[in-house]
Amino acid sequence: MGKSISKAIGGLFSSKQEEARIVMIGLDSAGKTTVLYRLKLGEVVMTTPTIGFNVESVQYKNVNLAVWDLGGQEMVRPLWKHYYKHCKGIILVIDASDRNEQRLNEIRDELFRLAGEKDVKNAPVLILNNKKDVKGSMSTSEVTEALDLYELQNEYYIQNTCATMGTGLFDGMEWLVDSMNLK
Repeated sequence: MGKSISKAIGGLFSSKQEEARIVMIGLDSAGKTTVLYRLKLGEVVMTTPTIGFNVESVQYKNVNLAVWDLGGQEMVRPLWKHYYKHCKGIILVIDASDRNEQRLNEIRDELFRLAGEKDVKNAPVLILNNKKDVKGSMSTSEVTEALDLYELQNEYYIQNTCATMGTGLFDGMEWLVDSMNLK
């Protein structure tokens, strides 16, 4: 009995943090690695194309996020599915300045392929509409239309961002953490 009460009271005051695994995907040069290190370090670091993945622990509020930045080159994308297990959330980074129809079709196809995987079926999708500082970049409604997001079964949110300046990143993370099922 004493153990039960002690355990219950300890749970009320526990400083134990929640943990969650996040995968971050997007085509090459969308800004995924810049996003990762802006979230982790609060600054821009010199990046090179990611062949494989980068993984960092990012503290946000009371949640310790293991963020997996997956390389976006075409030859690496078939490997993405191996990182989905135990994933609580998805970050999709879009280059808002890239209006190339073929590349928009590619990322739409990759998003829907991912959404069809059982391991992420219910995971919320944070879409970072990155590089909004570039003149002529796509609006959220243009991204919604280009990616056929009205067909997406997962809960999603589009956040305009500029990773190099840090604009919008924490607003997006707020939504993602609030939307994840962490229990």
